[in-house]
Amino acid sequence: MALEYGRFYSEMAEKEKEKQASYGAKDIYVLEGLEPVRKRPGMYIGSTGVDGLHHLVWEVVDNSIDEAMAGYAKNIVVELLPEGRVAVTDDGRGIPVEMHAQTKKSALETVLTTLHAGGKFGGESYKVSGGLHGVGVSVVNALSSWLRVEVCREGILYAQEYERGRPKAAVKKVGKGERNGTKVIFDADPTIFSKIEYDWKRIVDHMRQQAYLTKGVRILLVDARNAASHSHGFYFEGGLQSFIQYLMESEKPIQKDPFYVHKEVEKVDVEAAFVYVDDMESEELSFANNIYTPDGGMHLTGFRTALTRTLNDYARKEGYVKDADENLTGDDVREGLVAVVSVKIREPQFEGQTKARLGNTEARTAVDAAVSEALKEFLERNGTDARVVIEKNLLAAKARKAAKAAKDTVLRKGALEGLTLPGKLADCSSRDAAESELFIVEGDSAGGSAKQGRDRRFQAILPLRGKILNVEKARIDKMLVNKEIRALVVALGTAIAENFDIEKLRYGKIIIMTDADVDGAHIRTLLLTLFYRYFVKIIEEGHLFIAQPPLYRLARGKEVNYVWSDKERDAMLKTMGEGTGVQRYKGLGEMNPSQLWETTLDPAVRAMKRVEIEDAVEADRLFDVLMGEEVEPRKNFIQAHATAVKNLDV
Repeated sequence: MALEYGRFYSEMAEKEKEKQASYGAKDIYVLEGLEPVRKRPGMYIGSTGVDGLHHLVWEVVDNSIDEAMAGYAKNIVVELLPEGRVAVTDDGRGIPVEMHAQTKKSALETVLTTLHAGGKFGGESYKVSGGLHGVGVSVVNALSSWLRVEVCREGILYAQEYERGRPKAAVKKVGKGERNGTKVIFDADPTIFSKIEYDWKRIVDHMRQQAYLTKGVRILLVDARNAASHSHGFYFEGGLQSFIQYLMESEKPIQKDPFYVHKEVEKVDVEAAFVYVDDMESEELSFANNIYTPDGGMHLTGFRTALTRTLNDYARKEGYVKDADENLTGDDVREGLVAVVSVKIREPQFEGQTKARLGNTEARTAVDAAVSEALKEFLERNGTDARVVIEKNLLAAKARKAAKAAKDTVLRKGALEGLTLPGKLADCSSRDAAESELFIVEGDSAGGSAKQGRDRRFQAILPLRGKILNVEKARIDKMLVNKEIRALVVALGTAIAENFDIEKLRYGKIIIMTDADVDGAHIRTLLLTLFYRYFVKIIEEGHLFIAQPPLYRLARGKEVNYVWSDKERDAMLKTMGEGTGVQRYKGLGEMNPSQLWETTLDPAVRAMKRVEIEDAVEADRLFDVLMGEEVEPRKNFIQAHATAVKNLDV
């Protein structure tokens, strides 16, 4: 399909005159070859699973976003096409096509076939860009079984096709084009990726984010994978102000007016916005050149420093804090904070191709300066908002002191007992954390069977009585009063909150083992909430699992089989024939020790699910909706998803 924009552009004004900055073959800088990509794809896109697959889309879109940030592209179209094909189109300047002096090939082919070849390593083609490493489109090409690129420049449409990174033919003129721009269509290589299936919601969320971060760009998403084609469009003029409004849709803001600043400091474009909400959790999102940096970096450090210092200065000046030695901490001022920080910087220094953290020290200085000055003015100008913010900070400080006393009590108790763990814990004999396992078991009955059926050398059992406290609705000082939670904290050995140390984790696997009924699911959810809020590093490093005990035991004579679903039961009954006895396990306590070992505890045969966090922002929002204080968001969620429920007992 040629560069056709259809109705999406029919109402658009004529594109502004071309900017004067050069963008030709001489602006393409070549650093190294493409060969390593297919051999080690994980080094370039993180993985060959679902995250890596979507990373291909982000890399191509990054190039279009870069054109938008440079002021050339106004419209971007992302299409999911039949048979796993993806197309990304923009109305930017179009990749140059003339001969490249260094490679002796077309500049277009150079960009598509050479790692670290792009217009982002020198000259004035891009003052800022998200695809800093320049590997984006070339890596996508290398990891695609087929790719076609179409470029319109100066009224001429050019095209070239590739197979697994190799050009099928030279760049050709294929017709006339009305608007400058680039279109990339690709098929991810099925020999590289474990499964080629794009998640519509993930793509919508990512593109919404990009639209918030790039004022004035129109992004159209089209899902044309089947006959029921549908689309979604984004356009935001408010930038991060619009983003903050979206993030607090399900929250109760305590401020009347969100804070916002957009300023250039020492050639770093700084944009930041925040609002305080009636909650204990914080949500801080940071971006560098429109790339989400989940691990933060210097820009987020600069924001946090400015926020803490400026609020402390204001609190002291206005008499909220009188003791010269008392200060609000970073944790105090971040409780209930919803914030977005975005910088656009000439030469960003990211950690790795997946760009999880920004390392530029000048970003910290610029954000600190911009936010400090603007926040001081904001507090002086908005007295009511300033008062409610400081009062919330002071409440958090008071709770912090109470929580510290509670934590010290728990940790001191563990030390005085010589780290001889809670009496209910049946510990393992091994002291090698790598091989040790802790089963968190629902109820004393199941705990008794598990203690008898386990391998005492490396498996520990911690039975929990009843449902633990919902930590989403309680501060840490209240949480640690709960005996079950306190026992778990001491058993893990990592301490908690700012004292948490993953290196002290006593078990390589923490396994939640509950009944396969509504109560079991509720207990499992409460435990997951606890781990996500207070032991998230345990999840991130792959230590948390959910046991999968069988639902049925089928026996006929001496033949015994266990199955995990009704479908498996029906299939097994046909295989085993008439006279087969069926036992439905309503709870773990109904299994004797040997049955529990051979189905759920034995590493050689058991099934377990590792708990992972694919999207931390969405996970945070979901825990807040389902487990938080507010009823209305939870009611709306249940109503919206009621028709998708498959099994209320699991």
